[in-house]
This record gives sequence, C-alpha cells and structure tokens, in this order.
Amino acid sequence: MSIQIFFQHLANAISLGSLYALIAIGYTMVYGILRLINFAHGDIFMIGAYFTFYLVTMFLMPWGVAFIVAAGLTCMFGIAVERVAYRPLRDYPRISVMISAIGASFFIENLAIVIFGGRPKAFPVPDIFGKVIHLGTVSIVSVTFIIPIITLIFLFILLFIINKTKTGMAMRAVSTDYEAARLMAIDVNKIISITFGIGSFLAAVGGIMWGLKYPQLLPLMGLMPGLKCFIAAVVGGIGNIKGAVLGGFILGLSEIMIIAFLPSLTGYRDAFAFILLIIILLVRPSGLLGQSQMEKV
Repeated sequence: MSIQIFFQHLANAISLGSLYALIAIGYTMVYGILRLINFAHGDIFMIGAYFTFYLVTMFLMPWGVAFIVAAGLTCMFGIAVERVAYRPLRDYPRISVMISAIGASFFIENLAIVIFGGRPKAFPVPDIFGKVIHLGTVSIVSVTFIIPIITLIFLFILLFIINKTKTGMAMRAVSTDYEAARLMAIDVNKIISITFGIGSFLAAVGGIMWGLKYPQLLPLMGLMPGLKCFIAAVVGGIGNIKGAVLGGFILGLSEIMIIAFLPSLTGYRDAFAFILLIIILLVRPSGLLGQSQMEKV
C-alpha cells in the first residue's frame, strides 16, 4: 500500500470514527442517567437527516439555517419520544422500558417509510462540503476534515455543560441516585427530558454529517449506524462520554483500516464491529473506560 492511499484511508477512518463518536454520545448519556438503551436513537439520527433534506429542498431554507432548525426539531422529537414511550413506564421493570424502546424504533422506521417513501433520496450537499483538498499527492474531500472538527466542538460544549453548569450538575446527581436527587429538589423529569433532547440534537448533527459524507437517504439508514454506535458506546464504557468518543474512534479506525489492508474482507465490514464487541465483553465487560461493579465497591 502506498503512503498516499494509506493517508486517504486514515482520513476516512478518522472521519467515520468521529461520526460514530458523535452518535454514541447520545446512547451513553441516556444510559448514564436512565440505565436504558435507547434503541430508537438510530432512527432519531435518520429523522434529523430527513428534516434537513425537506427544509432545504421543499422549504428552500439556506443550508446553515436548515442545519440548525433540523437539529432543533429533532431535539424536540427526541423529547416527545421520551415522554410518550419511556416516561409512563419509568416505575415499571426495566424489561418493560426496553420493549417499549424496541417498539418505538420499529414504529419510527415504518412511519418514516409511509411518510418519506421507501425510495432513496439524494441528500443536498453544499459546495463547501464537496471540495477536493490536495495535500501533496493526497486528495481528500473537505467534509472528511469538517466532520472531526464539528465532533470535537460539540464534545467540548457538552463537557462544559455537564461539568460547569447547574443543569450538568443535576444530570450527574440524577445519574447517581434518583431518589436523592428528588430530595435535593431536582426536577428529575425535566433533567431526563433535557438529556434526551441533547442526545437527540447530537444524533441529528450526526445524521446530517452522515448525509453529507454518504449522500443517500433511506428510512432504514439509521439501523446499522445505530447498532455500531451502541457498540462504540459499550466498547468505550457505556455511561462514560469520553469512553463513547474513544469507542467511536476505535471502531471507525479498525473498520476502515482492516478493509484497507485486507480488501478481500470488504464484504464482512459490518461484522468487525460485532467481533470487537464480543472481544471487549470477554476481556473487559465494563468497557475500556467503564467502571466495573468490583471497582465501585
């Protein structure tokens, strides 16, 4: 493999890892507070991409405005899913909430097929994201550089909110102990809604970035990325935001670089994520940055 091809693969791997990391944060935030896997997260990712598509093509919004509006609408959509599918079951056994999450995922997917249609749609890509940048003999599309930058910006904003604001302090309190948080006059329902809103906002940003990198929209487009981002969250240590980012980058790098060095395995690309999940669960069930039950005692 030439140096030129290696760096092109490396750039694509970092870009894909950034997307996985951005979406995995939503999984890990919800789990950190509710101890719930939000199986509808990948479908919320898909909704964000479709919102952007229709705002640009049907309502003729400028692309930057459409980005912000679509992310905001997806944020509200995620909060609505939490209120309808999860909140009524919060005091029930966790298996009931998990079944509701799976049902919400199937409902959103099939509703999207009915509303948006099953045919692929071409995602509108502005010129700034499609420019080819030449670095010596290496040619890379500009969106490959933009995605990691956007991921890092939102990661720093999120860490600031969690570590430096009263809302973030309340999130950490709720994630530690529901009842104690209530005794401290924290509105637990409000904090959980905010958590779902932030997670859905990040999923929308991830969906929009995914559409820019792979400009084809389908109602089921969030299914496999959603599963992979869940795996990324588990690999890094689900419930740990930095772990989710680490897991996303590890998954993206391994997925692209293995294919780069072993092209004959291209057809098994999706299988690598599940193999990595099995290995991590066997070696360190709590994830790379997760804290095991023994460590908590």
